[in-house]
Amino acid sequence: MRRLGGDRAGEMRLTRLLRNPKVTPAEMVATAAARTAERCAGRDVLVIQDTTVVRSAGGGGLYLHPVVVTDLESGALLGLAHAEFLARGEGRAASRRDRPVVEKESQRWLTGADAAARVCATARRVTVVADREADIYAAFARRPAAVTLLIRAAHDRALEDGGRLFARLDAEPVAGRAVVALPAGPGRRARDARVAARFLPVRLRRPANGLAEDLPEALAVTLVDIREADPPAGQTPLHWRLITTAEVADAAAAFAVAELYRRRWAIEQLFRTLKTGGFDIEGIGIADETPLRNLVMAALVAAVSVQQLVHARDGAPAGKPLRPLTDAFEPQDAPVLAALCRQLQGKTARQKNPHPPTALAYGAWVCARLGGWTGYYGKPGPVVMYAGWKQFQAIKHGTRLTWHDHG
Repeated sequence: MRRLGGDRAGEMRLTRLLRNPKVTPAEMVATAAARTAERCAGRDVLVIQDTTVVRSAGGGGLYLHPVVVTDLESGALLGLAHAEFLARGEGRAASRRDRPVVEKESQRWLTGADAAARVCATARRVTVVADREADIYAAFARRPAAVTLLIRAAHDRALEDGGRLFARLDAEPVAGRAVVALPAGPGRRARDARVAARFLPVRLRRPANGLAEDLPEALAVTLVDIREADPPAGQTPLHWRLITTAEVADAAAAFAVAELYRRRWAIEQLFRTLKTGGFDIEGIGIADETPLRNLVMAALVAAVSVQQLVHARDGAPAGKPLRPLTDAFEPQDAPVLAALCRQLQGKTARQKNPHPPTALAYGAWVCARLGGWTGYYGKPGPVVMYAGWKQFQAIKHGTRLTWHDHG
């Protein structure tokens, strides 16, 4: 708190702000979502949702579940659609199957899809992607009509005809093969994986606990299976079983589904910026949950802005328009950015800002330089961009104080 406030007086002002009853996570999310909605019009969007820990306590703790929107074509992060906190307690696992989904933490996946449909109502197409935790029958049964779901399978579900999901997929012939570039991960080097695709339209049978909730007896979905045939020795083979409500007509469409699932990584990058790689929300020492939640939600909104800068650093794909500066900056930030740009530019072409001042990429270049990027080595990642973004916020604050003093 003292670091954010700058001094004791700033710390007290920030403390009063976070404890103000008019300051709420819901209001922050609503404001951010309204801005996101404006950016979705006429676009195909990919909406990604996931859950991360804020503070763990034994078998429970405080968790955060954000829902972010990206442009399906360019991958640009358009903003936040929804976010909510989950307070997990102990001793509830035994009874969870007996409760309706609305009373479970699982409801967050349905709420996220509803938020995607609402915030992205003017989009041309909305696809919601999530990992295994979202493999919930009710999520497929109650999805908004305008939303396509893409979920990684967690359960070997029963099919309407009596078969089982995994065995049915395994028995399908290979529809096509491709090479997928796998990035490095924990215990894994980057490599090109040779994978085979299978796909199959099926009808999932309602689970026993779905009867009481009046869910349909069966649901039509498409299964997509992507698996590596010959991984290097000692490496776990790539294997994705995906369930989608979209139609898949051929191997090319199956690989396209897999590519959309791979883009789920964008939310993992957001979590890195939000946590130890950036805002360090896990290290916040506030015991009172009300100001803690306010500060974490404010950090989430800011982390989205940092990630928008990372996505914008290279400009736009060939033939596509640049994202506007106002995606992550206020209109009155433009002259501050321009002044900083003039100071930060060097004499060589690689030390010049190549982007127009109205583009988000222009602001990303300035923040990257403030964060220590020289313009010569590699590309600025979330940590560098976050450092530069903090520098910019401090400079902007000082500039406004100066303007105010000179009235």
